Amino acid sequence: MVIVKRLVTNKAVVIFSKSSCCICHSIRTLICSFGANPTVYELDEHPDGQLIERELKALGCKPCTPAVFIGQELIGGANEIMSLHLKGKLVPMLIKERAIWL
Repeated sequence: MVIVKRLVTNKAVVIFSKSSCCICHSIRTLICSFGANPTVYELDEHPDGQLIERELKALGCKPCTPAVFIGQELIGGANEIMSLHLKGKLVPMLIKERAIWL
């Protein structure tokens, strides 16, 4: 978990993604639509992509992308993000972590 922890430290929103994944793109677009500017790591383009992928799987991400961290906390993948959005809880989380301002 060393690499993942280092990559999410001091960042409001981090998305671990794959450049060819349409679901990853959709989650990124959703989060950006609120005005957030997430840090995005494309695992298929990152030099430590395979190691990061293994760490995400060890954290319970299945599939490992997209994996979204808000405030250095693993929120989950597409299902968790969409569920939070539909319940009206995603935007308050982003505001709390100062990822967006309203």
